[in-house]
Amino acid sequence: MLMRREFLTASAALAAGLGCLSLAGPGFAQASTMLTRKIPSSGEALAVIGAGTSGSFEVDAGSPQYQQLKQVLKVFFEGGGQVIDTSPNYSGADAVLGQLLEEGGWRSKTFLATKIAADSRDAAQAQWAGTLRSLRTDKVELLQVHNLRDWQRQLPYARELKAQGLTRYVGVTHYVDGGLDELERILRQEPLDFIQIHYSVNAPAAARTVLPLAQDKGVAVLINRAFDDGRLFAKVKDQALPAWAAQAGISSWAQLFLKFAISHPAVTAVIPATSRPERQLDQLKAGSGPLLSDAQRRQLIEQFA
Repeated sequence: MLMRREFLTASAALAAGLGCLSLAGPGFAQASTMLTRKIPSSGEALAVIGAGTSGSFEVDAGSPQYQQLKQVLKVFFEGGGQVIDTSPNYSGADAVLGQLLEEGGWRSKTFLATKIAADSRDAAQAQWAGTLRSLRTDKVELLQVHNLRDWQRQLPYARELKAQGLTRYVGVTHYVDGGLDELERILRQEPLDFIQIHYSVNAPAAARTVLPLAQDKGVAVLINRAFDDGRLFAKVKDQALPAWAAQAGISSWAQLFLKFAISHPAVTAVIPATSRPERQLDQLKAGSGPLLSDAQRRQLIEQFA
Protein backbone atom coordinates (compact mmCIF):
# COMPACT_ATOMS: atom_id res chain seq x y z
CA MET A 1 0.00 0.00 0.00
CA LEU A 2 1.22 3.51 -0.78
CA MET A 3 1.86 5.84 2.13
CA ARG A 4 -0.05 9.14 2.02
CA ARG A 5 3.00 11.16 0.91
CA GLU A 6 3.78 8.69 -1.89
CA PHE A 7 0.15 8.72 -2.99
CA LEU A 8 0.05 12.53 -3.17
CA THR A 9 3.33 12.68 -5.05
CA ALA A 10 2.18 10.10 -7.59
CA SER A 11 -1.17 11.83 -7.99
CA ALA A 12 0.48 15.19 -8.59
CA ALA A 13 2.73 13.68 -11.26
CA LEU A 14 -0.24 12.07 -12.92
CA ALA A 15 -2.17 15.36 -12.96
CA ALA A 16 0.79 17.17 -14.51
CA GLY A 17 1.14 14.56 -17.22
CA LEU A 18 -2.56 14.64 -18.03
CA GLY A 19 -2.44 18.41 -18.28
CA CYS A 20 -0.01 17.99 -21.15
CA LEU A 21 -2.21 15.35 -22.75
CA SER A 22 -5.17 17.71 -22.83
CA LEU A 23 -3.26 19.86 -25.33
CA ALA A 24 -3.59 17.08 -27.92
CA GLY A 25 -6.87 18.41 -29.31
CA PRO A 26 -6.37 17.29 -32.92
CA GLY A 27 -6.14 13.69 -31.77
CA PHE A 28 -9.57 13.90 -30.26
CA ALA A 29 -10.95 15.50 -33.40
CA GLN A 30 -9.51 12.74 -35.56
CA ALA A 31 -10.80 9.97 -33.30
CA SER A 32 -14.31 11.48 -33.30
CA THR A 33 -14.69 10.44 -36.96
CA MET A 34 -13.99 6.81 -36.11
CA LEU A 35 -15.05 4.14 -38.54
CA THR A 36 -17.96 1.97 -37.43
CA ARG A 37 -19.03 -1.53 -38.40
CA LYS A 38 -22.49 -3.04 -38.08
CA ILE A 39 -23.33 -6.08 -35.98
CA PRO A 40 -24.78 -8.44 -38.61
CA SER A 41 -27.53 -9.87 -36.40
CA SER A 42 -29.01 -6.46 -35.59
CA GLY A 43 -27.50 -3.71 -37.74
CA GLU A 44 -26.29 -1.85 -34.64
CA ALA A 45 -23.12 0.13 -35.46
CA LEU A 46 -20.02 -0.08 -33.25
CA ALA A 47 -16.83 1.96 -33.28
CA VAL A 48 -13.99 -0.21 -34.56
CA ILE A 49 -11.55 0.62 -31.74
CA GLY A 50 -12.66 -0.76 -28.39
CA ALA A 51 -10.81 -1.56 -25.19
CA GLY A 52 -9.81 -4.56 -23.10
CA THR A 53 -9.30 -4.78 -19.35
CA SER A 54 -7.08 -7.83 -18.80
CA GLY A 55 -3.97 -6.69 -16.96
CA SER A 56 -4.57 -2.98 -17.44
CA PHE A 57 -7.57 -2.73 -15.08
CA GLU A 58 -6.22 -5.07 -12.42
CA VAL A 59 -5.46 -2.26 -9.94
CA ASP A 60 -6.58 -1.13 -6.50
CA ALA A 61 -9.57 1.21 -6.39
CA GLY A 62 -8.49 4.70 -5.36
CA SER A 63 -4.80 4.18 -6.20
CA PRO A 64 -2.89 6.49 -8.58
CA GLN A 65 -3.21 3.74 -11.19
CA TYR A 66 -6.98 3.81 -10.69
CA GLN A 67 -7.06 7.58 -11.17
CA GLN A 68 -5.03 7.16 -14.33
CA LEU A 69 -7.57 4.65 -15.64
CA LYS A 70 -10.27 7.25 -15.10
CA GLN A 71 -8.38 9.44 -17.55
CA VAL A 72 -7.95 6.52 -19.94
CA LEU A 73 -11.73 6.11 -20.04
CA LYS A 74 -12.28 9.84 -20.44
CA VAL A 75 -10.02 9.80 -23.50
CA PHE A 76 -11.73 6.63 -24.77
CA PHE A 77 -15.27 7.98 -24.63
CA GLU A 78 -14.38 11.47 -25.85
CA GLY A 79 -12.66 9.79 -28.79
CA GLY A 80 -15.78 7.84 -29.76
CA GLY A 81 -15.00 4.48 -28.16
CA GLN A 82 -17.84 2.16 -27.14
CA VAL A 83 -16.84 -1.50 -26.73
CA ILE A 84 -15.15 -2.49 -23.46
CA ASP A 85 -14.41 -6.16 -22.86
CA THR A 86 -13.85 -7.71 -19.43
CA SER A 87 -14.24 -10.99 -17.55
CA PRO A 88 -14.98 -12.19 -14.01
CA ASN A 89 -11.60 -13.93 -13.90
CA TYR A 90 -9.43 -10.89 -14.66
CA SER A 91 -8.38 -10.43 -11.02
CA GLY A 92 -11.03 -7.86 -10.16
CA ALA A 93 -10.80 -5.86 -13.39
CA ASP A 94 -14.57 -6.05 -13.85
CA ALA A 95 -15.22 -4.49 -10.43
CA VAL A 96 -12.73 -1.71 -11.15
CA LEU A 97 -14.38 -1.10 -14.52
CA GLY A 98 -17.84 -1.06 -12.94
CA GLN A 99 -16.79 1.49 -10.36
CA LEU A 100 -15.10 3.71 -12.94
CA LEU A 101 -18.10 3.64 -15.26
CA GLU A 102 -20.40 4.56 -12.39
CA GLU A 103 -18.19 7.37 -11.13
CA GLY A 104 -17.70 8.80 -14.63
CA GLY A 105 -21.35 8.47 -15.67
CA TRP A 106 -20.22 6.45 -18.70
CA ARG A 107 -22.33 3.31 -18.46
CA SER A 108 -24.88 4.53 -21.03
CA LYS A 109 -22.05 5.13 -23.53
CA THR A 110 -20.57 1.65 -23.06
CA PHE A 111 -21.11 -1.45 -25.15
CA LEU A 112 -20.23 -3.69 -22.21
CA ALA A 113 -18.94 -7.17 -23.04
CA THR A 114 -18.18 -9.76 -20.39
CA LYS A 115 -17.90 -13.53 -20.12
CA ILE A 116 -19.00 -16.76 -18.49
CA ALA A 117 -16.01 -18.74 -17.25
CA ALA A 118 -17.52 -21.68 -15.35
CA ASP A 119 -17.74 -25.47 -15.42
CA SER A 120 -21.32 -26.05 -14.28
CA ARG A 121 -24.75 -24.44 -14.43
CA ASP A 122 -24.70 -23.62 -10.72
CA ALA A 123 -21.25 -22.04 -10.97
CA ALA A 124 -22.31 -20.00 -13.99
CA GLN A 125 -25.42 -18.72 -12.20
CA ALA A 126 -23.41 -17.67 -9.16
CA GLN A 127 -20.77 -16.09 -11.34
CA TRP A 128 -23.35 -14.15 -13.34
CA ALA A 129 -24.88 -12.71 -10.17
CA GLY A 130 -21.42 -11.63 -9.07
CA THR A 131 -20.70 -10.14 -12.49
CA LEU A 132 -23.73 -7.86 -12.31
CA ARG A 133 -22.70 -6.72 -8.83
CA SER A 134 -19.11 -6.08 -9.90
CA LEU A 135 -20.10 -4.18 -13.02
CA ARG A 136 -22.79 -2.23 -11.14
CA THR A 137 -25.36 -2.88 -13.83
CA ASP A 138 -28.51 -4.91 -14.36
CA LYS A 139 -27.61 -6.09 -17.86
CA VAL A 140 -24.78 -6.21 -20.37
CA GLU A 141 -24.62 -5.79 -24.10
CA LEU A 142 -22.63 -8.96 -24.85
CA LEU A 143 -22.15 -12.18 -22.88
CA GLN A 144 -19.48 -14.57 -24.17
CA VAL A 145 -18.43 -18.09 -23.21
CA HIS A 146 -14.79 -17.62 -22.24
CA ASN A 147 -12.27 -19.65 -24.26
CA LEU A 148 -15.00 -22.17 -25.21
CA ARG A 149 -15.02 -23.36 -21.60
CA ASP A 150 -17.87 -25.85 -21.09
CA TRP A 151 -19.53 -24.17 -24.05
CA GLN A 152 -22.09 -26.93 -24.65
CA ARG A 153 -23.65 -26.04 -21.29
CA GLN A 154 -22.79 -22.36 -20.99
CA LEU A 155 -23.90 -21.19 -24.43
CA PRO A 156 -27.52 -22.33 -23.82
CA TYR A 157 -27.40 -20.57 -20.44
CA ALA A 158 -26.20 -17.37 -22.12
CA ARG A 159 -29.11 -17.67 -24.55
CA GLU A 160 -31.51 -17.97 -21.61
CA LEU A 161 -30.13 -14.73 -20.20
CA LYS A 162 -30.57 -13.13 -23.62
CA ALA A 163 -34.21 -14.26 -23.72
CA GLN A 164 -34.68 -12.63 -20.31
CA GLY A 165 -33.32 -9.32 -21.64
CA LEU A 166 -30.17 -9.48 -19.51
CA THR A 167 -27.85 -9.39 -22.52
CA ARG A 168 -28.46 -8.26 -26.09
CA TYR A 169 -25.96 -10.58 -27.73
CA VAL A 170 -24.21 -13.89 -27.02
CA GLY A 171 -21.00 -15.37 -28.31
CA VAL A 172 -17.86 -17.41 -27.64
CA THR A 173 -14.18 -16.53 -27.36
CA HIS A 174 -10.71 -17.98 -27.77
CA TYR A 175 -7.21 -16.54 -27.94
CA VAL A 176 -4.74 -19.02 -29.53
CA ASP A 177 -4.47 -20.95 -32.78
CA GLY A 178 -5.25 -24.18 -30.94
CA GLY A 179 -8.87 -23.09 -30.55
CA LEU A 180 -9.51 -22.24 -34.20
CA ASP A 181 -10.68 -25.69 -35.33
CA GLU A 182 -13.27 -26.00 -32.57
CA LEU A 183 -14.36 -22.42 -33.09
CA GLU A 184 -14.92 -23.22 -36.76
CA ARG A 185 -17.07 -26.23 -35.83
CA ILE A 186 -19.15 -24.13 -33.44
CA LEU A 187 -19.65 -21.45 -36.08
CA ARG A 188 -20.94 -24.07 -38.48
CA GLN A 189 -23.42 -25.61 -36.05
CA GLU A 190 -24.49 -22.89 -33.60
CA PRO A 191 -26.26 -19.55 -34.16
CA LEU A 192 -24.05 -16.85 -32.64
CA ASP A 193 -24.11 -13.06 -32.51
CA PHE A 194 -20.38 -12.67 -31.83
CA ILE A 195 -17.09 -14.46 -31.70
CA GLN A 196 -13.90 -13.09 -30.15
CA ILE A 197 -10.57 -14.34 -31.47
CA HIS A 198 -6.93 -13.31 -31.82
CA TYR A 199 -5.71 -11.90 -35.12
CA SER A 200 -2.46 -10.01 -35.64
CA VAL A 201 0.39 -9.49 -38.09
CA ASN A 202 2.26 -12.44 -36.55
CA ALA A 203 -0.82 -14.64 -35.91
CA PRO A 204 -2.99 -14.36 -39.04
CA ALA A 205 -4.34 -17.94 -39.07
CA ALA A 206 -7.90 -16.89 -38.20
CA ALA A 207 -8.16 -15.31 -41.66
CA ARG A 208 -7.89 -18.72 -43.35
CA THR A 209 -11.26 -20.10 -42.26
CA VAL A 210 -12.73 -18.56 -39.10
CA LEU A 211 -12.98 -14.93 -40.20
CA PRO A 212 -14.46 -15.69 -43.66
CA LEU A 213 -16.86 -18.17 -42.08
CA ALA A 214 -18.01 -15.62 -39.50
CA GLN A 215 -18.62 -13.16 -42.32
CA ASP A 216 -20.62 -15.74 -44.27
CA LYS A 217 -22.67 -16.68 -41.20
CA GLY A 218 -23.39 -13.07 -40.26
CA VAL A 219 -21.47 -13.18 -36.97
CA ALA A 220 -19.75 -10.11 -35.52
CA VAL A 221 -16.05 -10.42 -34.63
CA LEU A 222 -14.04 -8.90 -31.78
CA ILE A 223 -10.26 -9.14 -32.08
CA ASN A 224 -8.03 -9.67 -29.05
CA ARG A 225 -4.22 -9.79 -28.78
CA ALA A 226 -3.61 -7.47 -31.75
CA PHE A 227 -0.27 -6.59 -30.11
CA ASP A 228 0.53 -10.24 -29.22
CA ASP A 229 0.44 -9.23 -25.55
CA GLY A 230 2.99 -6.48 -26.25
CA ARG A 231 5.58 -8.73 -27.85
CA LEU A 232 5.17 -7.06 -31.23
CA PHE A 233 6.51 -3.79 -29.85
CA ALA A 234 9.77 -5.47 -28.89
CA LYS A 235 10.11 -6.75 -32.46
CA VAL A 236 9.78 -3.29 -33.98
CA LYS A 237 11.88 -1.37 -31.48
CA ASP A 238 13.90 1.27 -33.37
CA GLN A 239 12.36 0.19 -36.69
CA ALA A 240 10.78 2.72 -39.03
CA LEU A 241 7.18 2.31 -40.12
CA PRO A 242 6.57 1.11 -43.69
CA ALA A 243 6.94 3.83 -46.32
CA TRP A 244 3.19 3.72 -47.05
CA ALA A 245 2.10 4.14 -43.41
CA ALA A 246 1.55 7.91 -43.58
CA GLN A 247 -0.73 7.48 -46.59
CA ALA A 248 -2.94 5.28 -44.40
CA GLY A 249 -2.96 7.89 -41.65
CA ILE A 250 -0.65 5.78 -39.46
CA SER A 251 1.91 7.46 -37.21
CA SER A 252 2.77 4.65 -34.74
CA TRP A 253 3.27 0.91 -34.70
CA ALA A 254 0.28 0.54 -32.36
CA GLN A 255 -1.93 2.20 -34.95
CA LEU A 256 -0.51 -0.02 -37.68
CA PHE A 257 -1.14 -3.24 -35.73
CA LEU A 258 -4.71 -2.17 -34.94
CA LYS A 259 -5.42 -1.02 -38.47
CA PHE A 260 -4.19 -4.38 -39.76
CA ALA A 261 -6.89 -6.07 -37.67
CA ILE A 262 -9.78 -3.78 -38.58
CA SER A 263 -8.85 -3.86 -42.27
CA HIS A 264 -10.18 -7.40 -42.51
CA PRO A 265 -13.80 -7.04 -43.66
CA ALA A 266 -15.08 -9.62 -41.17
CA VAL A 267 -13.79 -7.70 -38.14
CA THR A 268 -16.27 -5.59 -36.18
CA ALA A 269 -13.92 -4.12 -33.54
CA VAL A 270 -10.52 -4.66 -31.94
CA ILE A 271 -10.09 -4.44 -28.15
CA PRO A 272 -6.53 -3.42 -27.16
CA ALA A 273 -5.84 -2.85 -23.46
CA THR A 274 -3.90 0.04 -22.01
CA SER A 275 -3.54 1.79 -18.66
CA ARG A 276 -2.02 4.97 -20.09
CA PRO A 277 -4.09 7.88 -21.44
CA GLU A 278 -1.57 8.87 -24.10
CA ARG A 279 -1.54 5.33 -25.48
CA GLN A 280 -5.32 5.26 -25.46
CA LEU A 281 -5.33 8.45 -27.51
CA ASP A 282 -2.83 6.96 -29.95
CA GLN A 283 -4.82 3.74 -30.34
CA LEU A 284 -8.05 5.57 -31.13
CA LYS A 285 -6.38 7.22 -34.12
CA ALA A 286 -6.20 3.80 -35.81
CA GLY A 287 -9.97 3.96 -36.24
CA SER A 288 -9.87 6.76 -38.82
CA GLY A 289 -8.29 7.21 -42.22
CA PRO A 290 -7.88 4.65 -45.02
CA LEU A 291 -7.81 0.94 -44.30
CA LEU A 292 -4.94 -1.25 -45.43
CA SER A 293 -5.04 -2.87 -48.83
CA ASP A 294 -4.74 -6.62 -49.29
CA ALA A 295 -1.20 -6.10 -50.56
CA GLN A 296 -0.23 -4.07 -47.49
CA ARG A 297 -1.66 -6.71 -45.16
CA ARG A 298 0.21 -9.46 -47.00
CA GLN A 299 3.43 -7.45 -46.73
CA LEU A 300 3.01 -7.19 -42.95
CA ILE A 301 2.27 -10.90 -42.56
CA GLU A 302 5.43 -11.73 -44.52
CA GLN A 303 7.46 -9.24 -42.48
CA PHE A 304 6.40 -10.74 -39.13
CA ALA A 305 6.24 -14.40 -40.14
